[in-house]
Amino acid sequence: MAKKNDKPLPELNWLKPRLRISRLISLVSLAALAALLVVWNLFFINRPDTPGLGAAAIITIALTPLMIVALGMLLGSEKTHIWACILINIYFIHGVVASFSPVNAWLGYTETFLSVLLFCSAFMHTLWSFKYKRKLAGEA
Repeated sequence: MAKKNDKPLPELNWLKPRLRISRLISLVSLAALAALLVVWNLFFINRPDTPGLGAAAIITIALTPLMIVALGMLLGSEKTHIWACILINIYFIHGVVASFSPVNAWLGYTETFLSVLLFCSAFMHTLWSFKYKRKLAGEA
């Protein structure tokens, strides 16, 4: 069986700006998604039967997965970016389901867009980061 020829790794000067941009996009989309969830639950959901802590409890539950990965993403951990790609699927599904609402469909569209943006940027950051480290280690 013939051996597959591996593609050469990109140059470091090609990878460096892509790492910075993908990390910045992932952090901005994470913060925007967290802000969207807070604003959505405070101002756009009518809860006449719940006490005052109802919104705070829902916001806390909604932000917990984001806060779990936030510190690792701020520190630039590749493994945390991978976990963000997995956890962000919760928000993607919620955004798609919420987009069927006739009243606040735009909130669902926004959540879906931000979750896709976070997924793609975190995935690309992880991919380029591993290539960057392989290149630094001397791999051709």
